[in-house]
Amino acid sequence: MRSIKQTYIPQILLLFIIIILMAACGVKNNSIGKEDEIIVIADSVDYLKLEPALYETFSKVIYTPQPENLFEIIRRPFESLKNLKNRKNIIIIAPMDGKGFTADYVRSMLDSTVFSMVKSGKEFVFNKYDLWAKDQLVMVLTAPNLSDLEKNILTQKEKLLYHFKKISDKRLSRSLYNSDYERKDVEAQFLRDYDWIIYVQSDYIVSKESPEDKFVWLRRAMNTDMERWFFIHWIDNATPEWLNKDSINAIRDRLTQKYYRTTDNSFVSIAQDQLTTVREVNFQGNYALMAHGFWRFSDKSGGGPFISYTFYDEQTRRIYMLDGSVYAPKYYKKQLLQQVDVTLQSFIPGHKLNPEKREDLMKELK
Repeated sequence: MRSIKQTYIPQILLLFIIIILMAACGVKNNSIGKEDEIIVIADSVDYLKLEPALYETFSKVIYTPQPENLFEIIRRPFESLKNLKNRKNIIIIAPMDGKGFTADYVRSMLDSTVFSMVKSGKEFVFNKYDLWAKDQLVMVLTAPNLSDLEKNILTQKEKLLYHFKKISDKRLSRSLYNSDYERKDVEAQFLRDYDWIIYVQSDYIVSKESPEDKFVWLRRAMNTDMERWFFIHWIDNATPEWLNKDSINAIRDRLTQKYYRTTDNSFVSIAQDQLTTVREVNFQGNYALMAHGFWRFSDKSGGGPFISYTFYDEQTRRIYMLDGSVYAPKYYKKQLLQQVDVTLQSFIPGHKLNPEKREDLMKELK
């Protein structure tokens, strides 16, 4: 009995010491809350004026094809902040000439240099990452007065939205990328045969693989009512001049009409009666065209949203097309499409791969 006490008591003391040290070092807990929820701390009078601009920026409707809001805006008074400091997405907003508690708090956060920059109109947004919790974004928005603040929000709405979408993708990628559920053997095969990799979760299968067409198709939850899939296609000896909206849509239709076919010979193509948006983005340091639209079976029996990135890799002189789709007719699809999007963003051409990662993958082939 004595020997048990001698080992047990020090373990309790050690645990107690660790807890004290963690508290002293300011160890932060993970942020909590819905991924698509933004808490807005604002005084009531200011929020009444700014609400339309905030909704237009962060809560705009996307179609999947059901209408879904990108983010849900929830306004809370300043007194609630102390109980909301662990949330994932927070906006603290007030004009510099405001009279409420939130305006007082914002002014107290800014030193004289930053204060001058706001007064002169040079800055109005300040992002604080991991301020009170891990993987958290606290965005402070301010301007000399309400009118300037509203104007700045609407003028910079794409930039403001980007910050929250980016950290949301980062959080999602951490939850998706788990080495215990990673098909390293498949990734290693892609690296050996095609000189690129993409993260492959354990429940994805290689549905089609055509070295001749330089096409690989992976599917998840095949033949269910919540299916996701993506393909990688590449063109050798290409030039960046081939990157244009018409060509990427034509390439996509050519591939899906050949490979995305049902047992009754129906095929997939872009839904022409739905808007397909194509815009220029930065994909891993490369100029890229990102397309978002809707696909449909040729017999009109079903369809869903898709997202794609097409870019030119200068070192290999390849054009890559990374394309993901969702088929979930009974469900909202915003979060499913985001999962596919984050998976596409894990793509890495072979020459950019970390040598340690390459060596680790090659062991899977032995």
